[in-house]
This record gives sequence, structure tokens and C-alpha cells, in this order.
Amino acid sequence: MMKAKHKGDFSQTEKFFEKAAKPDYTSVLDQLAAEGVAALSSSTPVDTGKTAHSWSYEIITEEGETCIYWINSNVNNGVNIAIILQYGHGTGTGGYVEGRDYINPAMAPIFDRIADEAWKEVVGK
Repeated sequence: MMKAKHKGDFSQTEKFFEKAAKPDYTSVLDQLAAEGVAALSSSTPVDTGKTAHSWSYEIITEEGETCIYWINSNVNNGVNIAIILQYGHGTGTGGYVEGRDYINPAMAPIFDRIADEAWKEVVGK
């Protein structure tokens, strides 16, 4: 027969799992979402500057899931200008304007920071 003794409790472990089950990322995500807006604004190709200055964000939490939406409100004739700058578009005269990938490079460091900060929040910094 084998006996085992222990000293202490599992309070720290329980605290970790409680926090991991319902982390509060709100303030961290708000800061990072704002940084995303700044990154998008500074990397958006500029003609008039309207598209670059039309970035905002919204954070929505529902059913245990939190999403950040970066939004560009510059729409002309039903077309979101930020999207056609990114992906390209046809012209009214039969030509084509090639897109420029400015969103992905601007947002990659923000996505990395979101992942890092979320993990820090879960493990208690």
C-alpha cells in the first residue's frame, strides 16, 4: 500500500482556471483596437486623405466570443474605397487599377500583440 501526503491547497490553480474561463480583455483589446486604427490610417494610400481618416473600430462580445471589427466608412456609390484600394478595381472606361496590400502588413503586428496580450491576461501577466 502506498500513502501520499500533501501540504497546501489548490487555490492558485483554481484561481488560474477561473480567470482562464472568463478573462476580461476589454481594456487591452480597446487599446490594441485603437492602435489598429492608427496603423490602418497611417498605411492607407492617400489621395485626398478621406479613406485614411475614415477608420474606426467596434468590439462586440456575445456568446463567449469577442471580435474586433475595423471599419472604414468611406463609401462612394455603394463601394467601400478601402476595399478597392486593397484588392483593386475596374474603371468605368474598361481599365483596371491594381490593388495594393496595405491592410495585412499594417495589421500583422497588431494581431501578434493581441495574441500576446490575451495570453498574458489568461496566465496572470
